[in-house]
Amino acid sequence: MKANRPSAVFAAIAEHPWTSARDFIVLLSIMLFCVLMAQHYDVFGFLASLAYPRRQISPAEAVTLGAIGAACVWVFISRRLDEVRQGDGAGSDALVSEVRLLRRLAMQDPLTSLPNRRVLLEALEMATAVAPREGRAHVVFLLDLNDFKHVNDRYGHAVGDEVLQAVVERFRRVARTNDVFARLGGDEFAVLSRNVDEKGARNIGERFIGALRSDIKAGGTTHAVGVAIGAALFPQDGDTVEKVLRHADVAMYRAKSQPGSSLVFFSSVVAGEGSARRMA
Repeated sequence: MKANRPSAVFAAIAEHPWTSARDFIVLLSIMLFCVLMAQHYDVFGFLASLAYPRRQISPAEAVTLGAIGAACVWVFISRRLDEVRQGDGAGSDALVSEVRLLRRLAMQDPLTSLPNRRVLLEALEMATAVAPREGRAHVVFLLDLNDFKHVNDRYGHAVGDEVLQAVVERFRRVARTNDVFARLGGDEFAVLSRNVDEKGARNIGERFIGALRSDIKAGGTTHAVGVAIGAALFPQDGDTVEKVLRHADVAMYRAKSQPGSSLVFFSSVVAGEGSARRMA
């Protein structure tokens, strides 16, 4: 590290020529002033003494002037090294910002800016590591849009993207602020609601259904889009992330078989009820 300091100093001087020249002039002026002080303020005498010295500088004066000169050199070099470190710091800050951006992009759906599957899985891992409060559960909702394929096939993916973004905005308005709302891909979404009772879980699911009760305007026309929602509870319907997700998926496919938008809990599928809360 020390062996690189001289080259670093010269590189810094070349990179900052104007500030280096300014500091050099300032320090040279200070040095000249100190020398003039040693000559008893006799400026012309000092200039003449450069060719015809009239007296010898004492050892004490020589030591003092040497110390002052060394201090000037030290200040000059320190300033250059500081500039090098500041430049490295700016580069490090830019690198940190870039890493943060890449991390955010890796955990975010590019179309809707929602958290992606990775974020949902991490949230589920943390949620299942802590038991819910007594009488409550952590609920996973899987949401799959109805008739969305028809929008893509008839109007194109650009209009389909508009519809998806409009759906997400509606879902955002009805989602609870402390829930994890993520896009899994295509027209599939997921919601993790922690510490809710059975009635609260049903209310959450029905709010998402109600959000799509009216048609969506996109691409110059209106689109009727519904949603099939499957729900599974932790730990009642599964004691691991994999089981809860699989059972929510089973419930969601049962909801897809129902006409219109519907909400199905895995417990009703297991019980053989096959029932769903349907809303027009």
